[in-house]
Amino acid sequence: MPGDILIRQLEYLVALAREQHFGRAAAACHASQPALSTALRKLETALGVTIVQRGPRFSGFTPEGHRVVGWANRILAERDALRNDLDRMRQGLVATVRIGAIPTAVPATSLLTAPFCARHPLARVRIEVLSSREIVRRLAEFDLDVGLTYLDGSTPSARPALELYREQYLLLTTADSALAQQHTVGWAAAAELPLCTLGPSMQNRRILDAAMEAAGARLTPVVEADNVAALYAHVATHRWSSIIAHTWLHAFGVPPGMRAIPLADPGPRPAVGIVIADHHPGSIVASALVDAVREVDVSEVLNRSVAAAMARDSTEDAPASS
Repeated sequence: MPGDILIRQLEYLVALAREQHFGRAAAACHASQPALSTALRKLETALGVTIVQRGPRFSGFTPEGHRVVGWANRILAERDALRNDLDRMRQGLVATVRIGAIPTAVPATSLLTAPFCARHPLARVRIEVLSSREIVRRLAEFDLDVGLTYLDGSTPSARPALELYREQYLLLTTADSALAQQHTVGWAAAAELPLCTLGPSMQNRRILDAAMEAAGARLTPVVEADNVAALYAHVATHRWSSIIAHTWLHAFGVPPGMRAIPLADPGPRPAVGIVIADHHPGSIVASALVDAVREVDVSEVLNRSVAAAMARDSTEDAPASS
């Protein structure tokens, strides 16, 4: 069977595994549904196994099918790596680096993409906001090149490539709050405020829950969301406060009429960094991103942003001289 036909069959199979629907998989491959079904049957005949559970609609893969899907992802990833390597030799890196980032790290992504794009001007970037668990899954399935997530040892199928910073936490509250003039705020005191936070499916939320429990308090937010923008939109109404990661100040600063106050120690300082899939061959674009980011002291840049944001806060609070 010609190799190019086999590759197309594998592309159909991977699309079906991703979409979990024959029609959507066919549309994603710009093919008709009968063409996709025929190609998958030919693949089954060539391999001598049943891949797809038969029925009026897609209902999953056989055990052998799951194994074939894994190999299909690997083969297509190696095909893409070969193309990227040859392109880089001819004209520089032109591939798209696919980054999965946890919500609290999204505001820091420009510190990664700026040096990468400066070094590889023909390359492109695609960023998706995902939970830490989803990042690990998508890396394993070759759907991402790198993840920007917590380096806490809970990602056995993803390999840490570079630690970037330690996450710090601040209370973002209204300027007229009883806590607004304090230099630090205790975790239990913060828990008493009407809060908006990330949802319980996010690892950041689990970190905050554990910190509150250690302080003898319980985090009971009024509003939960799965992204930072939604939290900032609610905080800007001055009806809610939030416990934020220091990365947010780098991108968004302190909204007018609000104050950012460090949470008191002891508090969590989880490491955040780049993880890559633990398989061979590695992604060329992932290696290129890591190499470019090594030139930037991300932690220092973030710390300077926090200091600058809080200095502006203090200046705005200072009484005008007569």
